[in-house]
Amino acid sequence: MNIHRLIKGGLAAGLCVTALATGIRMAEAKDWRDPTLSPDERAKLLDAELTPDERIGLLHGPMALPFKIERLPEGAIGGAGYIPGVPRLGIPALKETDASLGVTNPMGIRPGDTATALPSGLALAASFNPKLAHDGGAMIAKEALAKGFNVLLAGGANLARDPRNGRNFEYLGEDPLLAGTLAGESIRGIQSQNIVSTVKHFSLNGQETNRHWANSIIGEAAHRESDLLAFQIAIEKGQPGSVMCAYNLVNGDYSCGSDHLLNKVLKGDWGYKGWVMSDWGAVHATDYAAKGLDQQSGEQLDDQVWFGEPLKQAVAAGSIPEARLSDMSRRILRSMFAAGLFEAKPAPAIDIAAHEAVAKQVADEGIVLLANKGILPLAAGVKKVAVIGGHADSGVLSGAGSSQVTSHGGNPTVIPVGGEGFMAAWLRQAFHNSSPLKALRAALPSATVSFNDGRYPAAAAALAKDADVVIIFANQWMSEGLDAYDLSLPQGQDQLIEAVAAANPNSIVVLQTGGPVLMPWLDKVGGVVSAWYSGQKGGEAIADVLTGKVNPSGRLPVTFPASLDQYPRPTLPGWGLPEKQQFDVVYEEGSDVGYRRFAAKGMKPLFPFGHGLSYTTFTYDKLRVKGGETLTVSFEVTNTGTLQGKDAPQIYLAGAAGKKLRRLIGFEKIDLKPGERRTVTVKADPRLLAHFDEAGRQWRIDGGDYDVAVGPSAAQTVLSGKARVSQRTLKP
Repeated sequence: MNIHRLIKGGLAAGLCVTALATGIRMAEAKDWRDPTLSPDERAKLLDAELTPDERIGLLHGPMALPFKIERLPEGAIGGAGYIPGVPRLGIPALKETDASLGVTNPMGIRPGDTATALPSGLALAASFNPKLAHDGGAMIAKEALAKGFNVLLAGGANLARDPRNGRNFEYLGEDPLLAGTLAGESIRGIQSQNIVSTVKHFSLNGQETNRHWANSIIGEAAHRESDLLAFQIAIEKGQPGSVMCAYNLVNGDYSCGSDHLLNKVLKGDWGYKGWVMSDWGAVHATDYAAKGLDQQSGEQLDDQVWFGEPLKQAVAAGSIPEARLSDMSRRILRSMFAAGLFEAKPAPAIDIAAHEAVAKQVADEGIVLLANKGILPLAAGVKKVAVIGGHADSGVLSGAGSSQVTSHGGNPTVIPVGGEGFMAAWLRQAFHNSSPLKALRAALPSATVSFNDGRYPAAAAALAKDADVVIIFANQWMSEGLDAYDLSLPQGQDQLIEAVAAANPNSIVVLQTGGPVLMPWLDKVGGVVSAWYSGQKGGEAIADVLTGKVNPSGRLPVTFPASLDQYPRPTLPGWGLPEKQQFDVVYEEGSDVGYRRFAAKGMKPLFPFGHGLSYTTFTYDKLRVKGGETLTVSFEVTNTGTLQGKDAPQIYLAGAAGKKLRRLIGFEKIDLKPGERRTVTVKADPRLLAHFDEAGRQWRIDGGDYDVAVGPSAAQTVLSGKARVSQRTLKP
């Protein structure tokens, strides 16, 4: 036996074993670049590569506008915000744009850059069509990507608690199921294009008057059953990469520094994995990092860059744990991976015609026919039409603020409203280049369509007297930063309508508003149409509905009251108070927002939630209600008229274990030909049957009989039934 050969062979075998073990360890080592790993794994691995300064750099950034900064950061696109990336590791910068209703171009920072303007959020909500929310979100995301953005500040889910709120037009109505469902679908559409979406403004951003000092007071159960439920549904359905906290305080703590909202509810109870960004100018202290805020946005609007050097010092001092700092950056990276921001992709081409078709469809289905004395649709043989007011010759009104879109073709009419300082740039009425007057003339080629601007009611009445039919456009301009003082039509428009209707009762009022308005002239006109802010192709959509080319199918996502006194706060809280003086907004209605409160108080509105007329008729029958752990409701809908049309049947919980109430638990948008029948089946989210148990921090369903009402609005029951639901509890 050769001992040297044995030693040499053993050494070789040992080296092979060592090499094999090393290879196994290398194979087991995970790389954040591996796309087969989960976003959570990739974010954890990449975060471990960051230096402390690089980590801090991901946690704050400026508004990307020339305001309180000498120049935009290198690589930034003029827009809402910019968070620098980490080139060393291939981490892209976050380039953010406001995009509730389309990609904005604030202050014209990108000269000549236009975008497709969707109708307002309330118009989308009035469609009762989740598919349109998804399609609109995807459309905006495609345009944002083409312009170089990768974060959309979209997805408003605040409930319309006060009809005077200046931002109601951006949001999705007063019901948590409707708002949460549509917001979730919009977010899902956005993120289908590999771009990060947000949901905002978390939570109870219920008014614009002194919004930085408004303290929203509400009980925990009521909050969970209303506004928080809307956000919870939106987050579950859409999985947004980020949540934006609000300006206001909630029960004494600023939203962006609320440990309860951000840590306990959002990240704790709901298990949210993304990051929380602040609203622009909503950070007041470094310790917000410990309370759940992950990123300071629009930092030059705050007193200082709290999440820069002060945060770095707080970590060094131990008041903010290093683990929390890593959690902040890891959440951001996780959402970037989940949305596909690290995977290079070519910018999509913008198909303007296709995108405008999406905007037109939302307007078509969002326009609500409120009242009709047989005057609509316009008769084919109409000869003389008078169009009055509303700048209908120029375009359709849009809401103002950070959601203002510079639409294709430009905004031809801009009317300064007045104001000083930074807000003055927003305080102007802008009209999208889609003239209802022009569209009506095209739709009625055999008619003479005349126009009067409505400045002098007597002159408008003189024109109206000689017309076969009169169409009066009435505008209520709303904006971020401002609330309406009351629900009248401003600048004497109610008096204009009265004068014109007195001259010719064959008058139709087209409302372009940011929410509900009062109608002291309602019984004197032949018809009323709510067009909201109808977007890029609004003029054409209005003309198509008035002439019958489109059968109206919109349903009210908010209650139109008979009087402002029907709301719990007839006087706006905080009105006239000086800046920086905090005040309470007591939400005494709790979870009974809008139609729920009207039902609880037995009040009759001017028009109820869910209301909307059609040019055809629908019947409901064959109701079946099944109980158990939740309610499953099915029934049949038949188009009994002579025209094809879309309906939005609604299912309400009318009673729960002996307690009377009113809650929307389901809806569906359906398109039926004359004589066509279709079965609608809805399985209720069990949380809509439950009440929130504060002590147990859980949803609780009481066992017993649960009453169901099916109808075309919250105030009209066509079918009713009941079933027994089992007692159970649900996680929060």
